[in-house]
Amino acid sequence: MVACSMKKLINEPDAVVDEMLDGMVAAHDGLRRLDGQEVVVRHDAPVEGKVGIVSGGGSGHEPTHGGFVGDGMLDGAAAGEIFTSPTADQLEEMVQACDSGEGVLAVVKNYEGDVMNFDTAGEMAEMDGVEVEQVVVDDDVAVEDSLYTSGRRGVCGTILVHKAAGAKAAEGAELSEVVRVAEKVIDNVGTMGTALTSCVTPEKGEPTFDLGEDEIELGIGIHGEPGVERVDHMPADEITDELTENVLDDLDLDDGAEVMTIVNGMGGTPLSELYIVNRRLQQLMDDYDLTVWDQWVGDYMTSLDMMGCSITICAVDEEIKELLAAPADTPGLTVTE
Repeated sequence: MVACSMKKLINEPDAVVDEMLDGMVAAHDGLRRLDGQEVVVRHDAPVEGKVGIVSGGGSGHEPTHGGFVGDGMLDGAAAGEIFTSPTADQLEEMVQACDSGEGVLAVVKNYEGDVMNFDTAGEMAEMDGVEVEQVVVDDDVAVEDSLYTSGRRGVCGTILVHKAAGAKAAEGAELSEVVRVAEKVIDNVGTMGTALTSCVTPEKGEPTFDLGEDEIELGIGIHGEPGVERVDHMPADEITDELTENVLDDLDLDDGAEVMTIVNGMGGTPLSELYIVNRRLQQLMDDYDLTVWDQWVGDYMTSLDMMGCSITICAVDEEIKELLAAPADTPGLTVTE
């Protein structure tokens, strides 16, 4: 029996990640799973003549990370247990599987376990002759240091790093150039999120933190961490104003700057509500004299079944726009020419 006080479509809590990955690769012909590992890679990995792009982290953020494996984005993604970093051995096998001899870039969200295990995996792979570089995404403007990080957390802006780095690698660029564009996106992106409810992890079976009926959390992380401030529930426009203004204060953009925006669902929010947030976000972009080049609305980096959203804003120039607009074909994101 599953000991769970809240209903979930699972069998046993400790089988969630394994069974999820089996279902993912069954659904998507472009993916395959490494034998005995909670790692998915492109069916044709390693791709000859191309820098490998890999990422990974705890499960529970789907479609991140495996959902962004495919043409134009990631070559591999490692899935730790729910909200738990993959092991260094797991990550090292992924790096090896995605190296065609041109080197591998690891895109890492700034959580201590992820950074430590990717560091170790990179060192292990380099001992076997693989050239490995790493970039650390820290786009969360809400928290400077937290229980899980030294510095800012990596959240939904990571998807834009996957996209830009993946597009550059698909052009046949050298590893140093792929690293450069990844860091360029990191330097120009900010995110802040809110939770209307806590998430419920499969093993715990109850909310990770308690929120009153009329309370919300501002500045949440993606691992069930409460936010930096608990406030009374507000209308969607007021929540959007709060999140957006904090991100813009951090980015400090010039009038007329071009931006890309993302309204990202946290896993339990209806798409209709995300569009309401996006409506206000686009009004604010006009108010701040910012030119919106593109806008995404949907679930990109979730926190299981949490109700809430995050807002990501990325300043773009011609190079970043070209990379974000380049074709991609993955389970979680498709971009056509």
